[in-house]
Amino acid sequence: MDLEGELNRLDLSDADAASSSGVDGGSESRRRICDNCSRPENVCLCGSLPSEPISTATQIVILHHPHEHRHKLSTVPILTKCLLNTHTIVGRRLRHGSSAMLDSLHSSSSTDQLPRAIYLFPGPTSTHISQLNPKPGTVLILFDATWKHAKEMVDASAEYLSTFAIRACLDCDFGETGGSMFDSELILRKEPFRGCVSTMEAAARALRFLEPNGPEIESRLLNVLREMVKFQASHLKPMKPRPKLLKKGQPKKEQE
Repeated sequence: MDLEGELNRLDLSDADAASSSGVDGGSESRRRICDNCSRPENVCLCGSLPSEPISTATQIVILHHPHEHRHKLSTVPILTKCLLNTHTIVGRRLRHGSSAMLDSLHSSSSTDQLPRAIYLFPGPTSTHISQLNPKPGTVLILFDATWKHAKEMVDASAEYLSTFAIRACLDCDFGETGGSMFDSELILRKEPFRGCVSTMEAAARALRFLEPNGPEIESRLLNVLREMVKFQASHLKPMKPRPKLLKKGQPKKEQE
C-alpha cells in the first residue's frame, strides 16, 4: 500500500489507544470485540444493522484486496452483514476459478443484449448505471481496495470480465476532486475525483437502480454507514490538511 494511502487512513484501534492512555483498564476494554458485528464494543454497530440481512435479487460479488481484508476500517464486513446475497473473494484479480457464479456467466453463450453482470469502476469509458437496463438477478461486481490497487485489480480482471460484464459508474465529475459522505474536518480519505465512494456506499447507490425497492435499500445501507462514520468521528481528533508542497525551484512566499 502506498505511503499517501496509509497516511490518509486512520486506524480506529490506534485512536482508541490514544484516548485511553493513562486510564486503568483501557487496554482491556479496547480488546473486547462484539461477536456479531466484529467491531470493538465501544463502537458496536449492532443497533444499526438490519434485524435480518436484506434480501436482493441482485447478487453482489466483492473482490476484496488482501490489504483491505486486514484493515479495521473496511466497510465490506458490515456490508455483508446488511445484505444476504453477497459473496466476498479475497484476491487481486478475477479469473476462471475465482467464483463458480462468474464462471457460469463466462462460459455460457447468450445473445441477450441485457448485461448479465455489471462491475463498478469510474472512468471515461464507464456507462452510468442509470442508463443500463439490466435484467432481474444481475450480478453486481465491486472492487474493494485503495484506488491505486483497485485500478490494478480492474485492469487485471478486464479480459475475464469482457465476455459477460459491462463497466459502469455512479455520478462522477472527472474534473473535480472531492468526495462522499466521508468528507469532513477529519479528512478520513481524500478521493481522486468527485463520485469516488466507499464500497458500501457504492453498493447502496447501485442497488437504488438495480432493485425494485432500491431507494429503500439505499437508505437503510447509508444509515448504517452514517453510524459507522459517526462512531469513527467521535474517536478521532480532527486533522488539519497537510500544506501543499512547493514545486522545485519555486520561491517561498514571504511572511507578512
